[in-house]
Amino acid sequence: MGTASGHARPTACLALADGTLFFGHGFGATGQTTAELCFNTAMTGYQEIMTDPSYAGQVITFTFPHIGNTGTTEVDDEAAVPVAQGMVVKWDPTEPSNWRATGNLTDWLQKHGRIGIGGVDTRRLTRAIRQQGAPHVALAHDPEGNFDIEALVAAARAFPGLVGLDLAKDVSCRQSYRWDEMRWAWPQGYSKREGPGRKVVAVDYGAKRNILRCLASAGCEVTVLPATATAEEILAMEPEGVFLSNGPGDPAATGTYAVPAILGVLEAEVPIFGICLGHQMLALALGARTIKMNHGHHGANHPVQDLQTGKVEITSMNHGFTVDSQSLPEGVVETHVSLFDGSNCGIKLTDRPVFSVQYHPEASPGPQDSYYLFERFTEAMDARRQAVRAAG
Repeated sequence: MGTASGHARPTACLALADGTLFFGHGFGATGQTTAELCFNTAMTGYQEIMTDPSYAGQVITFTFPHIGNTGTTEVDDEAAVPVAQGMVVKWDPTEPSNWRATGNLTDWLQKHGRIGIGGVDTRRLTRAIRQQGAPHVALAHDPEGNFDIEALVAAARAFPGLVGLDLAKDVSCRQSYRWDEMRWAWPQGYSKREGPGRKVVAVDYGAKRNILRCLASAGCEVTVLPATATAEEILAMEPEGVFLSNGPGDPAATGTYAVPAILGVLEAEVPIFGICLGHQMLALALGARTIKMNHGHHGANHPVQDLQTGKVEITSMNHGFTVDSQSLPEGVVETHVSLFDGSNCGIKLTDRPVFSVQYHPEASPGPQDSYYLFERFTEAMDARRQAVRAAG
């Protein structure tokens, strides 16, 4: 068991479904939550991680100990509210030390109803996740330190897990909207894209804002549609390209409505670009299958090799399911692989501009290693536009 140093009585408890307990110091919101537990190895960007819709249904263990040291700022949120259920850290958050900070992590978590626990042996916890797989957990924060341990363990065991769970509907937008904000740049910060551009429909399975910013910066007029949008609704926008976003949950469950829509777009021969869950959705639509990973990939230091060029990119990843590369049908080729475990990280069609990657190029840990993917998407749209003009 871990104990919180400097605190006479633990005020938070993390209970695993196998009965293992970790005690520590609670911060942020009080109460209790249940989720799948994963670990993230990123050294920066904890606010981006906590607001990434792909983390719905999960509590995150941060392997880097200095979580909270740069504070929080609203412009770094990737969604309207934090989506991860809670966080586990080694050291209690300190006061922020960053010129961009407008608040501290503890207050930010409390405001959004998310629980944090500090003073935990995160190395031991991470080893357990790697060896045994992502466990189901209950996380509780009580300032008085009163915990019903049996009830917490029972709650962890009762958590249904993410297999077979469609979470994209929960984090997707409810209605369509336009997006014109571009990537952050010094010194002006975020600016708006102006003038005509390539018409792109982004299907929102849980899209991060910075993906939409990258599309806008690449010269795209972006219209975002809900995850349940049909092929007819997508094509009614007359897009020059369709983007399939990241998102949480089991891709096979989301695929019940997403795959038919993607198949309709494929028949229209519109360029398609997918990221993360969007990559998995495209693979399912093309006839491949997805499988649950032992502990997934979560971090900003994952090396991925582009099999076409041999180049190695440092990427950001967040996924607990993966495309089974052995199931790729004829006409679909593997373009990228993880150098950690050889798992699939990208596919493309051989006969048209349809491609996707498992990682997050918009998170920019390289920092520019993967931005070429957005340019590849716009080049595909330009080539199709020229071909249509030539034929007409």
